[in-house]
Amino acid sequence: MALKCGIVGLPNVGKSTLFNCLSNAKAQAANFPFCTIEPNVGVITVPDERLNKLAELVKPQALQPTTVEIVDIAGLVKGASKGEGLGNKFLANIRECNAILHVLRCFDDDNIIHVDGNVNPVRDKEIIDTELQLKDLEAVDAKLKKFEKQAKTGNDKDAVKTYAACSKLKETLESGKSARACQLEESELPFIQDLHLLTIKPVMYVCNVDEASAKTGNKYVDAVREAIKGEGAELLVITAAMESEISSLETYEEKQMFLGEMGLDEPGVNKLIKQAYSLLKLQTYFTAGVKEVRAWTIEKGMTAPQAAGVIHTDFEKGFIRAEVIGYNDYVTYGSENACKEVGKLRVEGKEYVVADGDVMHFRFNV
Repeated sequence: MALKCGIVGLPNVGKSTLFNCLSNAKAQAANFPFCTIEPNVGVITVPDERLNKLAELVKPQALQPTTVEIVDIAGLVKGASKGEGLGNKFLANIRECNAILHVLRCFDDDNIIHVDGNVNPVRDKEIIDTELQLKDLEAVDAKLKKFEKQAKTGNDKDAVKTYAACSKLKETLESGKSARACQLEESELPFIQDLHLLTIKPVMYVCNVDEASAKTGNKYVDAVREAIKGEGAELLVITAAMESEISSLETYEEKQMFLGEMGLDEPGVNKLIKQAYSLLKLQTYFTAGVKEVRAWTIEKGMTAPQAAGVIHTDFEKGFIRAEVIGYNDYVTYGSENACKEVGKLRVEGKEYVVADGDVMHFRFNV
């Protein structure tokens, strides 16, 4: 399952520095706008302590974590929706992503230029929001014009539903809100899916702060938190410069010592990856054997056959049953055989909805 999060923000807010910490790729990070001209792409391991614990118990030949793709997208400027700066390229890159990580500068530093002259993360957020909303409005207006005549006659039920859904979106966007704030019914979503709206994507606001604010945040973070109330978005406080230092340390012990000195329990990038994974409404199940212990990414609510299909489509087509052990039971009893002996291995059919952390084995016939 190819999953992609796009890191966006105005120029010089710390996007490339953060990207480097996440992926260990070396995107150029310099003190001038448009440092990132082409999007940098990194494949990032999703930190999951459960995978390591299963590996300790099973002692497999190989260990395979699940991953998320992170794209560092060129900085946006006012007028991007009309193609200003790198606008068209920027917007096309966002369209390809499943979720948005919106980096906001929440620190003062006279040595780092701000493209608008002073630090104001709420204004910065609104600049990008507006550009994305304008682009979405353009797409919605085009679709409304296309379906207007058919909808008014009332003969084509799909045209009526499409027009109604687009009208709701237009009203939301024109009020300065993003499409994700629109109160659309579940049944209306298929009629607007082909629009590939930018502002309907889930978003996490990443507040890039100075070291002194790493644990508690600051006035800028408070202002962002207030501004995004009711938006259904997540917020994470991180210090990109400090995360860069942590990622450059060679050993786990060195990293833990550094974190301890800063009063932090884990690197901020780990929290960001986990929250991004959650933002996409994803969860993990595991397969565990002597050849390999592996984490598999699925959407929340998937049934056992759908989860099997993530491994191979044949597994879904020929699904017979799933043998399931809850993660906590597996760790408590220490092995598959031990779980069998105490009745903790369950046999589940086609209707079973997979739980996060399930350890699964599929029986299928093609």
